[in-house]
Amino acid sequence: MSTGPPHPFGDLGASAVSRRFSSGTALFHAGDPSDWVALVMRGRVKIVETTADSREVLLAIRGPGQLIGELSAIDGQPRSASAVAMDDVEVQLVGAAGFHSYLEANPAAAVALLRLVTVRLRDADRKRVEYSSHDVLGRVARRLLELAEEYGEPDGAGVRITLPLSQDELASYTASSREAVAKALRTLRDRRVITTDRRAITVVDLDALRSRAG
Repeated sequence: MSTGPPHPFGDLGASAVSRRFSSGTALFHAGDPSDWVALVMRGRVKIVETTADSREVLLAIRGPGQLIGELSAIDGQPRSASAVAMDDVEVQLVGAAGFHSYLEANPAAAVALLRLVTVRLRDADRKRVEYSSHDVLGRVARRLLELAEEYGEPDGAGVRITLPLSQDELASYTASSREAVAKALRTLRDRRVITTDRRAITVVDLDALRSRAG
């Protein structure tokens, strides 16, 4: 299983510095100035948005080889969401001006960034369609399949999703209620597609999960 996409950027140039964040630490908050870009070298970071009633919505997960904060650094607008370390994280940081210079000096990196933005836009469009055309069980199956493929590790019983996701986070990630997600997970357990432990899910039948994800 993959631990993330290959590094399309290699590094962020000579002006980049290494920085570590412990699990649960915010790299930045929504509304912060967009003064730097990060390339994740180790660990996973969740991108979250807080609603008006103080609920946290999980928007995306970024792992090794992925950029964080690149769009805000390009358009100069404040951060639109927060980034929080899901485990111990190491990143390369470069200031917004240094990132612009890096892209100007590295056309291949600029093309890689364009591809990255395109992939994320397509993914956002696909998820919007899913929210209106798939039931909760289908949406949960799709997210679990993605997480197993991106962050899964074979453990003898199946593929263990190594991300410490709570049911509340999985619910927000699938635009569902916690109760509906709990029911979907129970259904997948009863069908022997997954097993669950405290904040851990193991996919024991990938083919069945793919079939339910559609």
